[in-house]
Parts: sequence; structure tokens; C-alpha cells
Amino acid sequence: MSENTGAIVGVNGNLLTVSFERPIFQNEVAFARHGDVRLKAEVIRVRGRRAELQVFEDTAGLRAGDAVEFTGELLSVELGPGLLAQVFDGLQNPLPKLAEECGFFLQRGRYLDPLDRERSWAFTPAVEKGARLPAGGKLGTVPEGLFDHWIMVPFDAAGPVTVEEIAPEGEYPVTHEIARIKDARGASHALTMIRRWPVKIPIRAYAERLRPSGSLVTRIRIVDTFFPVARGGTYCIPGPFGAGKTVLQQITSRYADVDIVIVAACGERAGEVVETLREFPELTDPRTGKSLMERTLIICNTSSMPVAAREASVYTAVTIAEYYRQMGLNILLLADSTSRWAQALREMSGRLEEIPGEEAFPAYLESVIAAFYERGGIVKLHEGGEGSVTIGGTVSPAGGNFEEPVTQSTLKVVGAFHGLSRERSDQRRYPAIDPLDSWSKYEGVVPAAPVEQARRLLREGHEVGQMMKVVGEEGTSIGDFTVHLKAEFLDAVYLQQDAFHEVDAATPAERQRYVFERVHRILETPMKFADKDAARTFFQRLTQAARDWNRAAWESDEFKALEERIEKMTVEVTDYA
Repeated sequence: MSENTGAIVGVNGNLLTVSFERPIFQNEVAFARHGDVRLKAEVIRVRGRRAELQVFEDTAGLRAGDAVEFTGELLSVELGPGLLAQVFDGLQNPLPKLAEECGFFLQRGRYLDPLDRERSWAFTPAVEKGARLPAGGKLGTVPEGLFDHWIMVPFDAAGPVTVEEIAPEGEYPVTHEIARIKDARGASHALTMIRRWPVKIPIRAYAERLRPSGSLVTRIRIVDTFFPVARGGTYCIPGPFGAGKTVLQQITSRYADVDIVIVAACGERAGEVVETLREFPELTDPRTGKSLMERTLIICNTSSMPVAAREASVYTAVTIAEYYRQMGLNILLLADSTSRWAQALREMSGRLEEIPGEEAFPAYLESVIAAFYERGGIVKLHEGGEGSVTIGGTVSPAGGNFEEPVTQSTLKVVGAFHGLSRERSDQRRYPAIDPLDSWSKYEGVVPAAPVEQARRLLREGHEVGQMMKVVGEEGTSIGDFTVHLKAEFLDAVYLQQDAFHEVDAATPAERQRYVFERVHRILETPMKFADKDAARTFFQRLTQAARDWNRAAWESDEFKALEERIEKMTVEVTDYA
């Protein structure tokens, strides 16, 4: 802790104006004193001998003349073994431990160590004395849940470094010295298992950054087939309140083909966060058969918590994601909701009296959102392997208006857009991703040509449906009516999934390819009906059989029997002319 101090000269909400004498710097952490309570803050603007600080706590009681201590450090997180299965707030305070000390109502100014200082870890060295390593190089490992947690050379080390000492295999707490290194400048450093890293600076201790490639299989058919997400890619889920954004993210976190899931509940309603905290420990991980929490980490900053911490929670989450990426793991970061993060930026910008942009958001909103999503990606490590961070953020536009600034700024930088529709959610068509408005730049698990044909059918069916609202069925030809029914069939049996059914909730990539090929073959089949009632009756029977097919175990006798039944039904109405 430095001895640099200042004094409060103004208080505006959680924004402090502080006078100081000795130099300070942007994003420096400080503590405002109120009696025996020390409130954490961050320098967000420096002007002459005065600075503006945002406080991450309630500022009630602070007054002009109160002391402020500057730490000389950037806002940082602790990185090391013991992060997984934890629930932190935006400042990386372990909330369960805080609850044990404070009860139901958290006290201001209470900050706990994120990593358990008492627990010992079984350390296994990976190098010997005299080894030369780059920044981020592996010194050794400790077992953490399902993975070997790497103990690495500091990411900002002037490298390559030389290992002067390395601890033998054994049990050590995170604060124990496990290595001593000499950097390229000749300086010697003692290392523990803990690494501290500023949350607003990306970790770049890798050999090469690669383009996102290969589909990230979520087992959600409409996503993987029509609007895929690449491993190391970015996507957003905008939609009105109640359209199913949070539920869609929870399904993704359970079934996506990733090693670790990090959920950043940045400004989400407390009720939804509590639901997540209760459900995740009880959910069975389909990959391991154990609790899903064993490979999950939650950064929790609800809408009832101080607004300044909402911004910190997003950066805390992405920094931890980058840390595990350095171990060659594939990470999925889910931010819910980036709109409330942007609202926090707007509030702080207003208090700083900055010139507002569109809808009073700060003029630099686009660059801030872009900088966040750009921290996703695939990297090639110095060790030779690859690690990835895939970022998916929800957006909550007021009234479901996708033209508002946060949604538009996000669409400029992400690779896939999963727009949720109020109309589809009201019709109970889940997931409520609108197949006409959504898009993706990535390759999916199904070849692109038949998928584009299916999307064209959906557009044509929608147009016929809109026309029928005006002229009725009697004003529609039997051909157009059949196109409409085919589009509804595709929607019902492929785009919609039952999230609560043990089979239909998750469809593996191989089954998606198999089912889509057969559904597409049905859609391309010329059909002949005597009248519209016959066509409607046929598609009702076909849809029910196909839904049962989706719920049948893969390659079971029931699955094969239903498939034969569907093919037989299709042959009966095929137009051979």
C-alpha cells in the first residue's frame, strides 16, 4: 500500500471528486475512509490536482474532508487454483464467505481474499532448475476439479525467464513460494501460486492469435444448424424482457462443448441470479455426470448492487476466462446482460458531465463494447496447444427495439446474432430465436446449401402467412398453402426444442445432420393434396410423428420405427407427375 493520500472535495452519488498532491494515474485503485470503513474506488478521470473516482459501494455518509488512500495499483483480480465452482461479486469477493460473516445483508467495506489461504494443493513441477520459459510458461500443475491447473510464469514477465529454484512435488498453500525466476533484465522474483492481473488489460502471453474456426456445438438445433457459433467466436442474444434470454444461456452453459463456463450476471435481476445459484449445483453435467458447478464460475452483480461494480464484473469475468484459456482450455463466457453494463457506463458518463451520444449513452460506447468482445478468440500457446474464449452476451433493448445503441454497437463486432422475438415467445415457440432476423458469419454442423434452402422456405412461408392474414385461406392457392404448411412443419420439428425433455433438450451434431437431411428431403418432396383440409390434416399428423421422433432415443427401435412411419406418410402424398 502506498502512502499517497488525498481528500474528498465533492460527492455525487457514487462519484467522488478528490484533491491530491502526489501523482496518481488513470484506473488506479483507492480507498475512501468513512470512520472505520474503507470503501473501494477507482480513478476514472484526472484533471490537474483533482480526480474523479467511482466508488464500488454505497457512499452514504461520505463527506468533504474525508481521507482517500491511493494504492498505486490497477483494479486487478487474483488468479490461481480454487476459482472454479465459486461465486464472486464484481470485485471478486467470495459471496458465500461474505454471507457467513455478514449474514443476509452484506456490510460495506468488507473485502475477502478470493483464494483460500488455508487450503493446500498437490503441486507437481513441470520443469527443472535452469529451465528457460516464456511469459505464461508452465512451471507446474495442481489438480483442480476436472482439470490440471497450470501454475505459470507471470504474464508480464520480461522473458524468457530462467528458473532458479522450483519446489519439489508436495502439498502447498497458494501463498507458499513454489519457484524463483530471473527475468531477462537480471531481476530475481519469488513466485507463489497466486497471480494478480489488471482486469482492463488483456492477457497476451501466447505465441499467436488465430481466427475462430470450427463450430462450437451447443446442441441447440436452431443455433448449430442455422445460426452457428464458432469456437473462439462472439455472438449476442438481444430480445425483450421475458423472451427467454437467461434460459437460453443456461441451456447453452449445460450442453455446449466447452471445458469451463463463466457466467457474468452483470446487473441481472436478483430473482434470476438466485435461481441460477440454486439450479446450477443441482444440475448434472452431461459431460461428466457430476455437478455442473464443478466446471462453472459465477460472477454475480445484481441490479440491486452498486452500479459501479456492474462494470467491474464484466472485466473480472473476461480476465478469468483468459487465464484459463492460457491452460489450453476452451472457455465459454456468458454475459447477462450487457445492456445493464452499458447503462452503468451511461450513468457514470452523466455524472462526469461528458457530452452524451445517442440516447445519452457515452460517445465511446461502441469502442468499449468492441474492446470487450475482442478479448474472445483462439490463441496458440507457447506450449504448442490452443485455448479459446467464446463470448456470448445478452442485450435487453427497451421494448424489444433492436435499433437502440447497445444492440447496434454490439452487432458491429459480433460474429452471430440470435435475435429473440416477442411474437415467438408469446406463441411458446422456444427457443424464441427469430429465424428471419437472425444471422451468423460462421460455419455450422450442417452444409450451408440445404440450410439456405430451408431459410428460403421459411421466408416464403412467412410471406404466405402474412398474405393469408389479409385475404384468408380461400384467397390462397393450394401451392402457396402447402409452402406455408411446410415452413410451419420445419419450425415445429426442427427449430423448436423442449428444454425439459431428457432427449429433445440436447441434440448432438451427428444427430442434427441426420435429422436435418431427412427433414430437408421431406421439404423438397413435391406433394399433391385434394384440398387444403387434406393438406392441413396431413401436416398435423406428420408434425406430431416428427416431434415424437425428436423425443426418441438416438438409433433406438422407437426412433427407427418413427422414421419409417414418417417416410411412409410422405410417400403417400408424393406427386409423381
